[in-house]
Amino acid sequence: MADMAKVFKALGDPTRLAIYDLIRTTDNGSYHDDDVANSISWIASRFNVSLSTVSHHIKELKNAGLIRCDKQGQTVYCSADRELVAEVQRFMAGVQT
Repeated sequence: MADMAKVFKALGDPTRLAIYDLIRTTDNGSYHDDDVANSISWIASRFNVSLSTVSHHIKELKNAGLIRCDKQGQTVYCSADRELVAEVQRFMAGVQT
């Protein structure tokens, strides 16, 4: 079972929650050479914060298990961990696993 305290702590920051929501809703599961969606630089361009701040938030989301990061060439793409999302939903519904 995931460490729910880590998950909720990671999502407790408003900017981090918005970054996670962007990743979750735009994740199509595949990336192409000309596709920059869900790359860290693309994510950073959607927020009024520095690239280093976005990278820090990405690191916290990754450490909580909410996202995965895949490096392809020099570009890092982020995707939501759908299994963890389902686990959080079960937790919130009070379903024992």
